[in-house]
Amino acid sequence: MAKHHPSLKDRINDSIRTIKDFPKKGIDFKDITTFLQNGVLFSKYIDFLAARYAHFHLDYVLGIESRGFIFASALAYKLQCGFVPIRKKGKLPGKTIEQSYALEYGSDIVEIHVDAFHGAKDAKVVILDDLLATGGTAAAALKLVNALQGKCIECSFLMNLSEFDSLESKQEFLKVAKVFSLLEC
Repeated sequence: MAKHHPSLKDRINDSIRTIKDFPKKGIDFKDITTFLQNGVLFSKYIDFLAARYAHFHLDYVLGIESRGFIFASALAYKLQCGFVPIRKKGKLPGKTIEQSYALEYGSDIVEIHVDAFHGAKDAKVVILDDLLATGGTAAAALKLVNALQGKCIECSFLMNLSEFDSLESKQEFLKVAKVFSLLEC
């Protein structure tokens, strides 16, 4: 009888724990720390992403604050390209450009250094984050890339929270971005 070897996708999915009612009642929080604690599995995920993007010869990998930094910096190292953080307003020193995006109640702002791509037009980039929910933050990140005249190859997420798929903000983002997510939750 042949042994069943779970796929990378299955192994990662099984390693992520769900915390009920966190940070508030009614929310099921996807805790990736249990996945990150497995060095072999984390390394295999970065290898998977590196294989996916190697042929694009990326200039930069962008990470959205804060969990996106974990994946983006590891991938940038693996691909030997630059890492660029996309941060909440007021967290980056020096000259930045900013982009606001809507929240359930109100709005927030992310920013990037104006010289993040060293003035290069058409810098090839990938944007990484841990999960895609409403699409608001990712859409703002994509607008920042466009403002710097970069070329976003893909927006990549460990997880897509499908419960938000019908939201207008997510639908609008999916119309303008090429999106990949390993897990559908």
